[in-house]
Amino acid sequence: MTDRNRPLLIEVDDTAPADPGLEAPVPDTDTGPEGRALQAAARLATRRMSGLSRLAIWVFSTLFGFVLSVAAWDFVTNLLARDSLLGWVAMGLVGAAILVLGLLALRELAAFARIARIDRLRQKAAEAHATADLPAARAVLSGLKSLYAGRPEAAWGLSNLATHEADIFDADGLLELAERALMAPLDKAALAEIESAARQVATVTALVPLALADVAMALYANLRMIRRLSQTYGGRSSTLGNLALLRRVFAALLGAGAMALADDLIGSFTSGGLLGKLSRRFGEGVVNGALTARVGLAAMEACRPLPFRALEKPGTTATISRALAGFLNREKAETA
Repeated sequence: MTDRNRPLLIEVDDTAPADPGLEAPVPDTDTGPEGRALQAAARLATRRMSGLSRLAIWVFSTLFGFVLSVAAWDFVTNLLARDSLLGWVAMGLVGAAILVLGLLALRELAAFARIARIDRLRQKAAEAHATADLPAARAVLSGLKSLYAGRPEAAWGLSNLATHEADIFDADGLLELAERALMAPLDKAALAEIESAARQVATVTALVPLALADVAMALYANLRMIRRLSQTYGGRSSTLGNLALLRRVFAALLGAGAMALADDLIGSFTSGGLLGKLSRRFGEGVVNGALTARVGLAAMEACRPLPFRALEKPGTTATISRALAGFLNREKAETA
């Protein structure tokens, strides 16, 4: 019998390397879906340019504009020298092109001003709630009325505000009334857009076998979703504004580590082993759809002129479950 009071001695093999770095690497056996399409699209959208790259873009764009202007001037003057009628036609077309460029620039500026206006309203609402400042809350309410004046879906909410705002004498109650009256129908429309985009990304990722098609589709679907969310909450559609908003949303998600939580986002309704039963392509489609829904919820908060207080903030798991319920049922039936 062995003496239990004696210390246990474990002999170490002298042939084992002392440095753990000399050991063979552990093989990567994780074959589960990772949602690489949307994560790659997020990194592309949030990649910051260096100072040299920005300088190069400015220099080349300025040079291109200068060369184009000189070429257009030479073209018009030479055509005027050859034939006055054709020269005047060319001058009119050049003037129309300049006018269109000016209108496009004004539209982009208006879109950025609209986004900045919504951001200011959200910030003022948060400050009024924190300080219980009734005049500041009334100023926010006035801004909301101006923002949603003429919107058919906000007509009932505006009339409700006009009826009850005089009876409320505290900032929190006034802001909660405005949120319930104006944000509830807009939140419903925004959630419908998010669920539609999540289903579309999941379906394309699962069915299209091309290598970069899922990345392109994820980026396109998220851009379109953010544009529609911005329009839903009062923003204007603009290419540069949508890109800036998408960059801000993705930067917030990547900063919080949300893009790496694919399994956690859908673990509550996939019953643990469902992704293992589905094919890898279908599983990655589910993950990309879940990440699209998460991006949509973050964009919803960024586009909303009031923070979530009176109304319950949409849950990530519940939104993903509604968005991908039909997709998962269809894929489980095909797998069976």
